[in-house]
Amino acid sequence: MNIKPSAAIRNNYNEISNLCKTTGEPVYLTKNGEGDLVVMDIEAFTRREKMLKLREELIAAEEERLMGRKGYSIDELDKMLSNAISEAKHGQ
Repeated sequence: MNIKPSAAIRNNYNEISNLCKTTGEPVYLTKNGEGDLVVMDIEAFTRREKMLKLREELIAAEEERLMGRKGYSIDELDKMLSNAISEAKHGQ
């Protein structure tokens, strides 16, 4: 875990930027000894956001399954996709 005082971002921006990029980890900035901000590389942030979105979607699907919503088997999905492709090819 990388912890720096808030003045570090002002005085050593490039150093903190490089630290975020090389480690792939966020840098925690403190103000008066207390946590204040988190700085992270944009690629790490994007990965994190995508992972959180996927997790939300998986949780929602699991909640629906637990509430009894009907799902589809792999074979059912395969048949539905094959039918849709066939209809698209034949202009139906």
